[in-house]
Amino acid sequence: MPALAAATCAMLLACTTPPEKSSATSKPGKTNLTIAPQNAPANYPPQVREAPPLPREFRAAWVSTVANIDWPSRRDLSTEKQKNEIIAILDNAVQLKLNAIVLQVRPAADAIYPSAIEPWSEFLTGEQGRPPSPYYDPLQFWIDQAHARGLELHAWFNPFRARTAQSKTTVAANHISKLAPQVVKTYGDLQWMDPGEPIAMQQTLNVIGDVARRYDVDGIHMDDYFYPYPIKAGNGNELDFPDDPAWIAYLQSGGKLARFDWRRDNVNRLVEAINQRVHLEKPWMKFGISPFGIGRPDRLPPGIAGFSQYDKLYADVELWLSKGWMDYLAPQLYWPINQGPQAFKVLHDYWLAQNTTGKHIWPGLYTSRIDNSDKSWPADEILNQVDAMRERGGNGHLHFSMAALNQNRKGIRQRLATEKYTSQAVIPASPWLDISLPASPVLEAAADKKSVRVQLAGTVNTRLLAIWKRTDQQWQFSVVPAQNMSIDLADDAQYGAIRQLTVSAISRTGQESARANYSLP
Repeated sequence: MPALAAATCAMLLACTTPPEKSSATSKPGKTNLTIAPQNAPANYPPQVREAPPLPREFRAAWVSTVANIDWPSRRDLSTEKQKNEIIAILDNAVQLKLNAIVLQVRPAADAIYPSAIEPWSEFLTGEQGRPPSPYYDPLQFWIDQAHARGLELHAWFNPFRARTAQSKTTVAANHISKLAPQVVKTYGDLQWMDPGEPIAMQQTLNVIGDVARRYDVDGIHMDDYFYPYPIKAGNGNELDFPDDPAWIAYLQSGGKLARFDWRRDNVNRLVEAINQRVHLEKPWMKFGISPFGIGRPDRLPPGIAGFSQYDKLYADVELWLSKGWMDYLAPQLYWPINQGPQAFKVLHDYWLAQNTTGKHIWPGLYTSRIDNSDKSWPADEILNQVDAMRERGGNGHLHFSMAALNQNRKGIRQRLATEKYTSQAVIPASPWLDISLPASPVLEAAADKKSVRVQLAGTVNTRLLAIWKRTDQQWQFSVVPAQNMSIDLADDAQYGAIRQLTVSAISRTGQESARANYSLP
């Protein structure tokens, strides 16, 4: 997410670009929620009935570490306070019925986890290169706590930014700007790894491959910062990115592309390489990108105008989609439904139409625009955008950022939970990653008949259990982390006796097993 792109808004035709986006384990959220009334008679026989289809929707929030936007809230927090904030964020996500968190793990060529490649982030400890004290691995803690609650954890990387305007401390000795200063360029108040330099590209690939290999994350995620958002000189002219050495080396090696095409090719090669590297490390792992929400100028729908990421960030997103170089695209649709030149519904339809390889389109929503400013959105804007996506067949979205949801600004978290997220949901399947089905759970009644034991086979590919309970009035649905467990069959306080239990296993790629049923008299 463009954390520091506020200055670009002047050039974006009425657009708004947002800012960047106790340690005891809490119990997983297990909420039984009505799916659909069945209008069954009060005394039907206890035959097996088919449970409803899985409710499917990707519901996520970005958690920004840059500038301490979301977590940790300050750079001087103790380990205990950092952990407590993690738990509070995840508990709020469960209460809201989200199913994924996208955590920024590399804000500026640094790390919020122990790395042999890059230094600890100053946004974590207040000093670049200094580990937490008492020591712990924040990324591992996030993963463990998220998975214990049935949430996916996607690791979010900024591919080329090396230093932000909010950076205050001395650069660590093992930072890329010290180890390979020739590939890091100063651009305004930023430092940026030149995407045209092979060392810079390899650094990013090594970092992402390292996390994909060492950590049990569910996805690898990149934001919109490829080349930096343009800045202007004092005379009002746009400053070009200072990549002359890499450009000259390219020409001397026999390169034939025009300069802007060469820049786009640098980014294209990075995207393709990350896609290959991620799936080489773990074939089931999702790779997602969240680009700026307006595409190529020569393809835009009538009436749509604004900043060109194709010409300024050198991001050819339409090409990436056509090549299938990602598992999900999260275009940042950070404009209201009724803002004509950047109309939300028109842009959503545009990206759906570009998706010729059938990957996921899960737009980013500017939920943080709900604030106390004069330009604040009403909560209804986000609620209406969720409806608009569903009306077009959309099956997922992300909120930028978690702070707005944590703070329940203008009641947005409460209203989403009660009006839009009325049931838990399972993340849509990605069968191109792994089409195999997990083994069906085995259900066995306890001796007292008051609970049913769930036994799992082949649990390596199983991430969640989907549970339906049928009463005389309706089905109730819940999702819990996959484990051998017991399911209580006590009467529901509101809807009466449980008549049928249906359980299925959900794989890491979202595939559903055959369903197991248990009927009660």
